[in-house]
Amino acid sequence: PVIFCIDRGGLVGEDGQTHHGHFDITYLRSLPNMTLMAPKDENELRHMLFTALKHTGPTAIRYPRGCGEGVALDPEYKVLPIGESELLKEGKDLTLIALGSMVPPALEAAAELEKEGLSATVVNCRFVKPLDGRLADYSRGTGKVLVAEENILQGGLGSAVLELFNDVGLRDVTVRRLGLPDRFVEHGPVEVLREVLGLDKAGILKAARALLAAG
Repeated sequence: PVIFCIDRGGLVGEDGQTHHGHFDITYLRSLPNMTLMAPKDENELRHMLFTALKHTGPTAIRYPRGCGEGVALDPEYKVLPIGESELLKEGKDLTLIALGSMVPPALEAAAELEKEGLSATVVNCRFVKPLDGRLADYSRGTGKVLVAEENILQGGLGSAVLELFNDVGLRDVTVRRLGLPDRFVEHGPVEVLREVLGLDKAGILKAARALLAAG
């Protein structure tokens, strides 16, 4: 029951081009019996570590470099149900499935879409492995799915979601994946890199609008 606490998950800013942590989701989800989690904020990170301590198998928790979101901390730790996502918002036009650091900008993007008369379901995936089968149910209702992660697209969360949809026979959905490109990313401030790579609120909004406009 080993626990891997993976700091610097995703983009790490000025640490250097070779220091970005954008491959871990891809290789960790291929390991048998591995439980892989990513928190949306520092409060959820505490619960994930507590969950890992109670779990009887190998666990990996990946989280970004830098400060937390500044959220309030729950007074008590709690065990998260293994493999269960968190439904943050319900909508009818689009399903946003976000992981870790992508959850806050996904919520911000959903709020902007709301002002335009569009409603989005927002799901905090939390677990990449095992993956919550309810993601298919959330996506079936809207027919359009945008997956956002701070990992390379090959073999990441978006790939896992597509595999899930295939396995359960979900066909009538359009899926777009947002993630990191198949190259080593240059160093620079995280906020700038996310803007350049389309992984901030504006990038998620742009992808969501394009997906909705596709009909």
